[in-house]
Amino acid sequence: MSATKVTLRKRALPSGKITLYLDFYPPVRNPRTMQMSRREYLRIYIAKSPRTPAERNINAEKMKQAEAIRAQRELSIINEQFGFIDKTKQKMDFLAYFKDKLPDHNKKWGMVYGHFSKYVCGKCTFADITVELCEGFKNHLLNANQLSHEHRKLSQNSAAGYWSTFRGFLNLALKEKYLIEDINNSLDKIETQDTRRQFLTIGGVQALYETPCRFPVLKAASLFSCLTGLRFSDILALRWENFETYPDGGHCIRLRTEKTEAEALNPISQEAYELCGEKSEGLVFKGFKKTMLSTVLPKWLQAAGITKKITFHCFRHTFATLLVSSGSEIYTVSKMLTHKNVSTTQIYADLIDEKKRQAAEIIKIKSKKI
Repeated sequence: MSATKVTLRKRALPSGKITLYLDFYPPVRNPRTMQMSRREYLRIYIAKSPRTPAERNINAEKMKQAEAIRAQRELSIINEQFGFIDKTKQKMDFLAYFKDKLPDHNKKWGMVYGHFSKYVCGKCTFADITVELCEGFKNHLLNANQLSHEHRKLSQNSAAGYWSTFRGFLNLALKEKYLIEDINNSLDKIETQDTRRQFLTIGGVQALYETPCRFPVLKAASLFSCLTGLRFSDILALRWENFETYPDGGHCIRLRTEKTEAEALNPISQEAYELCGEKSEGLVFKGFKKTMLSTVLPKWLQAAGITKKITFHCFRHTFATLLVSSGSEIYTVSKMLTHKNVSTTQIYADLIDEKKRQAAEIIKIKSKKI
């Protein structure tokens, strides 16, 4: 195996200055873009024709700086090629690396970044990432308040989700060779708590359908969630480009869910499609806003005679429980909900009292009277 050679080179710019860059041979993989590349521009510029001693000294200092980076890059490549630990990475900013990954993931990653940055007071290198530090962050999540509501405690299930995401981030850093050891091997998960999932019966959904709402778009979006199981964030971002038509005329939606980042192609009923209104361009539910959920939704539910504490997310629970109670297979329901694991969907089967009552009556020990 031949080691990559790193050469410091110059390129003249139209401005009259010279930019310095590194030339890798053979090419190396850029850890950010994952593309093979031969060049890395250092953003260091020198004067093409220095006229004064001061300019020559500045050029010399910048050349020394560029040469130091060149030597560092070459040593880093040699270390990784031969399986040694790259000590230079341990001094890198862990938070900067974390923040750089946020655009490629869902909003939960941003929340985890916010909590972790707060925990380490805005300063953390890769060398700081130890089992002890991570265990401390775990305890921090279990006792922390929400970032958006500083006086509300973070629920245990939210803490468990954030902790799971953070451990996933540690795996990514390990895969990209920024961490020395697999810290996750020494970390345990945060157990989730069973929560009571509220949902509507088919009668409740029909009552909402028959009850006028101050904002028709809220009514349409809510009923659409009951008929499709889509989350609020996905309905809010739903665009007409996401719709596709089957050869027989049926409709389906292709989208990448914000929470799981999983791409799905799910069929929808004709009633669900009609709730979207006349086909146009851009957003489907134009004018639908999050503020409606806390101000208008409760009043509409009350007007429909619904006394349960129902949130918009409960419409997703409603979709799942109605499918399960109608006899749909758990695997099918899981796919419709874009769950990663069927075990997550199984929770909805436990909500159906009717199924439990039927199961309880299956075993008979009394003989029939003749």
